[in-house]
Amino acid sequence: MRLNVYLCSMEMQLFKNIELNNIPERMNNPFSYEPHPLCIEACRELQDELSQRNDWRKEIDRGKMFGVLIVEADNSKIGYLRAYSGQIGGRSDWEGFVPAVFDYLQPDGYFKVHEAEISEMNQQIRQFEANKNLIKAKNLIDDLQQKRQEVIANYQTKIKEAKEKRDARRQEALSAGTPLSEEEEKAMIKESQFMKAELKRLKKSINEKTAYETLYENYEKDLKSAKQLRKQLSEELQQWLFSKFQMLNAEGETKNLLEIFKDEAVKIPPAGSGECCEPKLLQYAYQHGYKPLQMAMFWWGESPKEEIRHHLQFYPACNGKCKPILHWMLPKTVFETQQTETTIYNKVETLYEDRELAVIYKPEGLLSVPGKDAAQPSVYALMRRKYQEATGPLIVHRLDMATSGLMIVAKTEFAYHRLQKEFLNHRVQKKYVAIVCGKDKESCNRILKEAEGGRGYISLPLIADFLDRPRQMVNRGQGKEAITEYEVLERIDDTHLRLALYPKTGRTHQLRVHCAHQEGLNAPIIGDPLYGNEPATRLHLHAEEITFEHPMTGKKMTITRKADF
Repeated sequence: MRLNVYLCSMEMQLFKNIELNNIPERMNNPFSYEPHPLCIEACRELQDELSQRNDWRKEIDRGKMFGVLIVEADNSKIGYLRAYSGQIGGRSDWEGFVPAVFDYLQPDGYFKVHEAEISEMNQQIRQFEANKNLIKAKNLIDDLQQKRQEVIANYQTKIKEAKEKRDARRQEALSAGTPLSEEEEKAMIKESQFMKAELKRLKKSINEKTAYETLYENYEKDLKSAKQLRKQLSEELQQWLFSKFQMLNAEGETKNLLEIFKDEAVKIPPAGSGECCEPKLLQYAYQHGYKPLQMAMFWWGESPKEEIRHHLQFYPACNGKCKPILHWMLPKTVFETQQTETTIYNKVETLYEDRELAVIYKPEGLLSVPGKDAAQPSVYALMRRKYQEATGPLIVHRLDMATSGLMIVAKTEFAYHRLQKEFLNHRVQKKYVAIVCGKDKESCNRILKEAEGGRGYISLPLIADFLDRPRQMVNRGQGKEAITEYEVLERIDDTHLRLALYPKTGRTHQLRVHCAHQEGLNAPIIGDPLYGNEPATRLHLHAEEITFEHPMTGKKMTITRKADF
């Protein structure tokens, strides 16, 4: 049976027809989802339209997140809303898209007026800082200060040398058995006192600032005051702005962004909070009485240099800006895990065990150590329950929640410290298996060629995306060294490869980023919700093999457990 659909608002988009059995049953978790077929259809319609928007071309091709929300009206009609993150062309009110939660871009509005004042202050500060005469004056003052310090240092050296001569003269007299005369001793004391007094006078005279220096100090004070005022005005404007974002939830209650973030670690909402697709879509749905059913977000345009985003690929909501907001806006049931503790613990396997340690298989979807919710299942909780007599921290190393594979568990304090040392000294060898998806046939050909005759090599330094943890970014300036070797095990088809991955460092999400980033393999791991381009029921990354020295016997051990994919 087909249900014809209509929704009257301009922001609502129409499905030509829809199967009743294809209507989503419940709202998906925006932080972990596989796009519903209706979301995919809606996104494709939007993507077709974007390809025709020549007026937006340059801006959106540089990179922009778009989103859709399937909704049900009170008359049981089904349609969808569309949104873009931030602004396009400096506007938040383009026809066919939901508007901003709060439109602060009105030309004569409070925000724009005060933003202009701050911008003017910025310009003035930049002009002051770039003034050639002031820069020259600062250099001259710095040179003067250096010369003053040199004078002081030279005189201190002179004092030291004079003291050494006096001490040597006294030692000489003592060795010869002829004490210094009273006159000579007085002369030495007088010399010492004079030189100390002279040093004091010299320091005092040097510390006396010239009129030129005084004027420059006054300028620096004025500049510092201007910057402090700018900071104060910016913070006040941000506070005002965040207070205007009144976010609705499913129960019809409201909280502004300041209230939503007050119990978070950051306390103050990051810039741009409330302007992502997800809160804009939900806000509009609640305001107009629509029931949210499913949402999906996709990236349009070039991949950023640091973050991993692929053209037309789906992505979860960001943690830094959106997580606190969406946890307020959506019912708690949306975020409840569907997998029980018993179910996931039954998937854990013990592959080797003795008095000192155990090597276990961790399934995907299980934490290595407890997270914020201490009740959430984890390897640590299971091992603590299983080995109640064990000493020490148990967990020697970790695997990402989404990654399956081998973990070493230390049952004694001795074993823990020995194994920790092995990891720190990079003596533990780990082999991962992954299935990656290249952009096209040529992309996979490139990977094959680079690994021809052996292993390929990836070196991309990583740093945490502090506004979107646990996501990582490539940053050559501040990132920590991250090295991965890889080899091609199998070409599955034109665009899919099975790889062996050998991490030489242990950075968070290292393998996932190195596979996905355009300067790495540019072939994300299948099922990676953070960096990937092909949805799947799980992340296709598995810690297949681990080699280490037994902490008690010193015997080299290799444990293997093949992947389930």
